[in-house]
Amino acid sequence: MELTKPRVAAVSYLNTIPLVWGFQHDPALRDVFDVRYELPSICAQQVAAGQADIGILPVIETARQKLEYFPGTGIACHGPVRTILLISKVPYAQIRTLAVDTGSRTSVMLSRVILAERFGATPTVFARKADMETMLAEADACLIIGDPALHIDPDNIPYACLDLGGEWVNMTGLPMVFAVWSARKELIQDSFTEAFRASLAYGMAHMDDIVREQSPIRGIPPELTRAYLTRHIVFELGEKDYEGMRRYLQLALALENSNKVHA
Repeated sequence: MELTKPRVAAVSYLNTIPLVWGFQHDPALRDVFDVRYELPSICAQQVAAGQADIGILPVIETARQKLEYFPGTGIACHGPVRTILLISKVPYAQIRTLAVDTGSRTSVMLSRVILAERFGATPTVFARKADMETMLAEADACLIIGDPALHIDPDNIPYACLDLGGEWVNMTGLPMVFAVWSARKELIQDSFTEAFRASLAYGMAHMDDIVREQSPIRGIPPELTRAYLTRHIVFELGEKDYEGMRRYLQLALALENSNKVHA
């Protein structure tokens, strides 16, 4: 009896494209997995429900679900990330309400961690569609992530704006890891790890093709698309990245379990 291909839940944002480019375009990798695309939070739900075997999951969900991860690849930053923007109409320490885009649970928890650690703020958080003005009509601040953030120029809005990737690195001196390929322990095997690495290598080698295809699809200028994928986002993860991930999880889970935040 032929074994079915593992079902992989991948993110539909631009920042995942290099990771899956090989699965989409390299004949040697096309048949390794059954890849499907959703928002990060939906990927997490699918893995939790057994509707997917592997997912590029928010690291907070990897911890919550007690999953393992495939080493070497993921989504991280070593400075400003450009796609996780905390936008506020009041001083950060005075934020009492925060409207968030629920696309990524790691980013929502990162906003809570940074507001608590850096500014002593523990706002009430609620979910809304990712529209800056609509969100700010209801809340002191909003969190815009992913592709919608690339349509906002932080230097040309009438509000204060924090790039939470840069804030994390400044606060801890460590990289920030947002998502990793995650699965139950029995699915973590070298052949799958190598497939994820090979798909990324293929994607990075075909960055011109990625920019050419994705820029018009997403309405993001080619120069910003390229800068985002080659300067802001880090896809190859090493020990320093995992040190940053462990530090984030330590702070996030402590905050989640405290009386300050009920996630």
